Order: sequence, then C-alpha cells, then structure tokens
Amino acid sequence: MELYSVLYRTVEAQNLAMVMGSGDLPVLATPQMIAWMEEASCNIAETKEGYTTVGISMNVTHDAPSPLHARIRIVSHLIETNGKIFTFEVSAYCNDTCIGKGVHQRAAVNRERFMAKVNAQA
Repeated sequence: MELYSVLYRTVEAQNLAMVMGSGDLPVLATPQMIAWMEEASCNIAETKEGYTTVGISMNVTHDAPSPLHARIRIVSHLIETNGKIFTFEVSAYCNDTCIGKGVHQRAAVNRERFMAKVNAQA
C-alpha cells in the first residue's frame, strides 16, 4: 500500500521571503516550502505508542517562485522505511508547475527520552 499525504496551503504575508528573512522579494520563502514538506511527511510517518518522528535530512530544490496568495499543493510519498528511518519523496506545486522537489528523512524517537535529552541540554 502506497502511503502519501497532500496538503494545500495559501501563501500569506508571513510566508514571504522578505518577511521570513530568506530574501527580499515578495515570493514564497524556501524555508516555508520546506516546513510544509515536513508537515506533509509527519502526517504519514506512523510510529508506535510513545514515539514520534523528527526531521534528520532534507535535500530539496526550490525551482520556481510563487507570489502572495498563490495556492500551493504539497505532496509527500513514503518511499522507504528502514528500521527507525522513514524516507519521503516530497514536492510542491503552484497550479501545475512543480516549484520544488526532493527527498526528506525522519527518524522515529521515543518522546520522553528525546525531550529528557533536550531538557538536559537547556
């Protein structure tokens, strides 16, 4: 069974490169596109009780700009599970144009142990 997730988002002012600090143009910021790709992947990374996933790798290209108010379709396909590592093929579209694509990996972690490590570093 193929697992995939599709999200739809609209480019709002807070998603622009000039607002996020990743550029000075009023276009969709690359960090926002990547965050939406992670969100889509989180939706299909199934873990056992007490576990979640954290992003460990993102290798994407941002190939075309998207203006304010554009409707963006974000797609994530789970292409491999290897132990605790989930690998996704991710892409984003503005209308029929692919604006970004790549590969994202997430690792399953025990929530309590992970947060205990984080809090010990604080």
